[in-house]
Amino acid sequence: MIYGLIVTIHIIVCFFIIIVVLLQSGKSGDISAAFGGQGSQTAFGPRGAASALSRATTWSAVAFMITSITLSVYATRRGGPASVLQGLKSQPVKTQPALTPTPNPAAPAQKK
Repeated sequence: MIYGLIVTIHIIVCFFIIIVVLLQSGKSGDISAAFGGQGSQTAFGPRGAASALSRATTWSAVAFMITSITLSVYATRRGGPASVLQGLKSQPVKTQPALTPTPNPAAPAQKK
């Protein structure tokens, strides 16, 4: 039950990160940035004030990392196979016999 809850929170956080990142405007992404200008979005200096979207991005990234680590720890403690290929049976390798070189045909007899 806990696993399902963590997976659900993880998926919600993933969608939230996508939405928040897409809603943010670029840093100095207007036409003056192409010519080396500071741009119109630098009212608070080069770092700028942290907006609500940037704080939401930070906190959702932290939540994403926590849920990812929690899911990976849960997966290792679950007792599953140590390797993805552990349960597979190996199939015998089909080999072909080595080709023996064919002898060169005898040279035709020369007339004297």
